[in-house]
Amino acid sequence: MAGRRVVITGLGTFTALGPDLMRDFWSGLLAGRSAISLIDLFDTSQFRVHFAGQIHNFQPEAYMEARLARRLDRYAQFALIAAMSALKDSGLEFVRAEDDQPGFYLPKEDPDRVGVVIGTGIGGLAEYEEQHSRLLKAGPDRISPLTIPKLMANAASGQISIYLRVTGPNIAVATACASSAHAIGEAFRMIQRSEADVIIAGGAEATITPMGLGGFIAARALSERNDAPEKASRPFDRDRDGFVLAEGAGVLILEEETHARRRGANIYAEILGYGATADAYNITAPHPEGAGAAKAMARALADARLNPDQIQYINAHGTSTPLGDAVETKAIKAVFREHARRLAISSTKSMLGHTLGAAGGIELIATALTVRYGVAHPTINYENPDPECDLDYIPNVAREMPVRYAISNSFGFGGHNACIVLGAYQG
Repeated sequence: MAGRRVVITGLGTFTALGPDLMRDFWSGLLAGRSAISLIDLFDTSQFRVHFAGQIHNFQPEAYMEARLARRLDRYAQFALIAAMSALKDSGLEFVRAEDDQPGFYLPKEDPDRVGVVIGTGIGGLAEYEEQHSRLLKAGPDRISPLTIPKLMANAASGQISIYLRVTGPNIAVATACASSAHAIGEAFRMIQRSEADVIIAGGAEATITPMGLGGFIAARALSERNDAPEKASRPFDRDRDGFVLAEGAGVLILEEETHARRRGANIYAEILGYGATADAYNITAPHPEGAGAAKAMARALADARLNPDQIQYINAHGTSTPLGDAVETKAIKAVFREHARRLAISSTKSMLGHTLGAAGGIELIATALTVRYGVAHPTINYENPDPECDLDYIPNVAREMPVRYAISNSFGFGGHNACIVLGAYQG
């Protein structure tokens, strides 16, 4: 699709690796550091799984006013933190508002030209569980009036726009594990169509709760490697036995290219293409031949006007499930054919676990850093090759390599597929 050029000028993450983008997130990925540990948010003794990619010792008041923190579910707190980190990284100017809402900010940009698009797979699950418990224990009159505003899937996007007083397009996306990739892809389209000049886009998730953990265990989706949690997420490895539940947020600042150049912004990469498809096959299982995933990659390449052999790197969806990794490998082979064996591929989830609706945002940030700095993080815990997964997954050690064009894949329950193509910025 022809249109205005869109670049990435700010990155913000909040994950189990730590709050700092470069010191914690990027250096942790390059070092191959696992962020998987035992859950301490609640008692897991009755569960078959005791570990996750949890953000430990989180105190929201360290990042925002206590009054605001009380009005946000954990997932929306993560989203706001990552959004503010991305804005700071971008150099866009916001000034503290001097009114009766201390801590809120006003943009120096035209607020009508700044949007927010945030994805989440599930939304405020912790709030839902807490209020349901109140309902059962004390009756309906004890349910908090903030219940719906905290648990709804659009709470993060709405609260970020309120916090920053930006009045451009404001949308929430919920397509399971593809949510934030779709959010970024749709934000890309909006800037191309001149509906906004700047969009804060990405995703957040916080589902390490009794219901979240129990539900995924019941679906037989999770690894049960309790004896070695740090080894549990092992995408593409023969001995993988399921994904590792995780939480966090990844938010990017997307900006129209001339707008970014005019203010002298630091540009990490350019978004060149976006493809979205449906499997139309099964609510949880991917198409066995990876048909939908392959079409999403092919459409993204066509949108970017690139040939498959121009791609050097893929940040894979790579969840560590037996079926999912094999199917993604089939899809890559279907699109790239003989070039598939020359691709470098890695899975961010090998270190972070699966942050569900936040994964696409977090992984596109990793992809942008790969394009910018010419180094790709490894897939850790890759110890035993699987005959069905026989490509180059950058096993265990980061690799320095020039990357001009890269792809980030995201596939979700429901058969949702999203693929984004990044390129090194050519001014």
